[in-house]
Amino acid sequence: MKSKLKLVIRILLFLGTVISLYFVPWPIVFAWIKPLPNNIQEQVDKAADYGFDGIVVCVNKTGNKCEFYTSGYKNRENKIPADPNSFFKIASVGKLYDAVAVTKLVRDGKLSLDKTLSDYLPELKGRIEYADKITLRMLVMHRSGIPNFTDTYMYWAAPKETEDEQLALILDKPANFKPGEDYEYSNTNYLLLGRIMTRVLGYDKFQYIQNEILNPLNLKHTFGSIHDVNIDDVMSGYYVGYDVDLKTDNIGSILATAEDLSIFIRALNDGSVFRDKKEQDIYTSIYKYEHTGLIPGYQTIAKYHKDIDAVVIQFTNTVNFEGYNWNMSEIMYNKIVKIVRKKN
Repeated sequence: MKSKLKLVIRILLFLGTVISLYFVPWPIVFAWIKPLPNNIQEQVDKAADYGFDGIVVCVNKTGNKCEFYTSGYKNRENKIPADPNSFFKIASVGKLYDAVAVTKLVRDGKLSLDKTLSDYLPELKGRIEYADKITLRMLVMHRSGIPNFTDTYMYWAAPKETEDEQLALILDKPANFKPGEDYEYSNTNYLLLGRIMTRVLGYDKFQYIQNEILNPLNLKHTFGSIHDVNIDDVMSGYYVGYDVDLKTDNIGSILATAEDLSIFIRALNDGSVFRDKKEQDIYTSIYKYEHTGLIPGYQTIAKYHKDIDAVVIQFTNTVNFEGYNWNMSEIMYNKIVKIVRKKN
C-alpha cells in the first residue's frame, strides 16, 4: 500500500513539474541566460531578437560625456535606421519634471504641499471623493486614492487627447482608498498637479518647466507636445499586431532626445537642477530620482547608477501590453548596465 502511495505521489510531482514548465516564461529565461556580449553595441544589436523594431541607448558618463548606441529602425516602413537624435515620447518619465516643478513652486511659496485639492481646484469638490482631504503631497506621492484614468476599460484602444476628456473618466467615481492610507500609481494625480500649476502660474506649466528647468540646463531638445516638433524627427512607435505608426498620436507626453533626458537625469541626481539644498530636500521628501515610461509604441528606462557614475537611457519603440515585452526591455537594459559596469 505504501509503495503504491509513493508511486502516486511521484506521478503527481512529475505532472506538477511538467505543468509548471509549461507556464515558465521561456522567452525571458532564454534572453536572461544568454552570455553577456563583449560590448554595448553587440547587446543593442540583439534588439530584434528581443522583439523591438528599434532601440536607442545613451550612456551619459562623468561630465555629461554621452555615448550612443542604436539598432533597428526609427521608421520600419521606410527602413530608416534608428537615430540617437530622434525625439521620443518619454511617457511617465515626464513626472520627474513635474515633481521638480512642484518642488520649485513650493520653495518659492507659490504652492503648499499641505493644501488640498479642493483648495486649488474648488470646482472638483464633490466630483472627486475626499478632494478636501487630498493634499498636494499625496498627489505627488501617489497616495491620493484617486482612480487612474488610464486604467478605465479599453482606455488605450482610443486614448483621450484632452485633459478634460481624461479627467471626465474618473469624476464622480469612488476613491480606491482613503487619502494617505495606501499607495497606488495614478496618472490622474499628475494631470491634476499640472492643472494646479497652470492655474497658480497663470500660464501653461510646461512653460514654467522650460524656464526653470530646461533653459538653465541648456536642454534645447525637450518639448511638451507632439505639436511642438517636426513629426519627421520623432521616432516611430509600434504596437504588436497593429500596423499603424503611433507617433502622431497626441497623448500628452513630453518628447525628448536621449541625450537631453540623460542630462536632466544627471542634474536631478547630482542636485544641480535645484537652486539650493532646501529645494533638494523638499524634492527628496516627495518623489524619486529615476523613472520608467510605457505607452503604446514607446518604452523608456531612465536611471542614474551611482556606483559607476553613469546615466543609462534606453528607448525601445515596440510595445505589447500582453506577454513579456516590458520584461524583455528590462533584461536588455540590465545587461547594458552590466557591460558598462564591467568596462569600468
